[in-house]
Amino acid sequence: MSLSTSASELGGVALAGFAAQLVDGSLGMGYGVTSSSVLVAYGLSPTVASASVHLAQLGTTAASGFAHYRLGNVDLDTAVCLSPSGVVGAFLGATVLSSVPGAIAKPAAAGLLFLLGAYVLLKFHGDSMRRANGSDRVGLGLLVPLGFCGGFVDATGGGGWGPVATSALLADGRLAPAKVIGTVSASEFFVTVAAVIGFLATLGPDIGGDGVRPDLVLALLLAGLLAAPVAPLLVTRLEPNLLGTVVGGFICLTNTRTLLHAAAASKQASLGCYGALICIWVVAVANVAARKK
Repeated sequence: MSLSTSASELGGVALAGFAAQLVDGSLGMGYGVTSSSVLVAYGLSPTVASASVHLAQLGTTAASGFAHYRLGNVDLDTAVCLSPSGVVGAFLGATVLSSVPGAIAKPAAAGLLFLLGAYVLLKFHGDSMRRANGSDRVGLGLLVPLGFCGGFVDATGGGGWGPVATSALLADGRLAPAKVIGTVSASEFFVTVAAVIGFLATLGPDIGGDGVRPDLVLALLLAGLLAAPVAPLLVTRLEPNLLGTVVGGFICLTNTRTLLHAAAASKQASLGCYGALICIWVVAVANVAARKK
């Protein structure tokens, strides 16, 4: 991308940021991966894109987390236990970003997330959700490694906190989907702060030789702030099993591209896989919606 960005390009980045935050705030994932993909497509290096997205997320994650908290979607005990290891993982991920073998790490992470997404979809589609109650608490044995892994993947991949943390907590089943999404969104602010500090400490102001683009960061930030208060309202209006089924399918869909690329699948094979996955997802959502009528 040239140093001078046209109004149409800024508008496109802002639109992507708005859509990404709307999805992220309502499904617990999607902002970092979506926004980073857009910036890389515009010509930024992966390092610059990740740093730019995390700078914008300093504002969007704070707004989203506060909106979820006001609506009662945040489990504070879980957030307090999840955040510290997420902070450590994000800082470490940001400091070693340039040396991470993405060609190996990305397909491996995508495969794990796809399996988690499939499990979540099947679990909630089958109406086997474990109903949360006041005594249900997610243990440190899950939250500490989960936070570290999610934070590390988030910093190195330009996004990933939501897919990792939301997927695992939904699969665990001790928190209702709305609580999972709100808790993960609130915790993400601290993870983002740690990632930004890591980028600044190791890479300085001229990240990747190109430098972070303030105009793109501002476009992502303003658009994300507009969407942040709206998205949590969608969570509170969706029935838990329906929300879990929607999120599970979304997890699978967002990781399919990485897996197909790693397998060097042809265009025809890729379209067939996408079509089959979308059909399965739509049928599953329709079945859950019909059962609740």
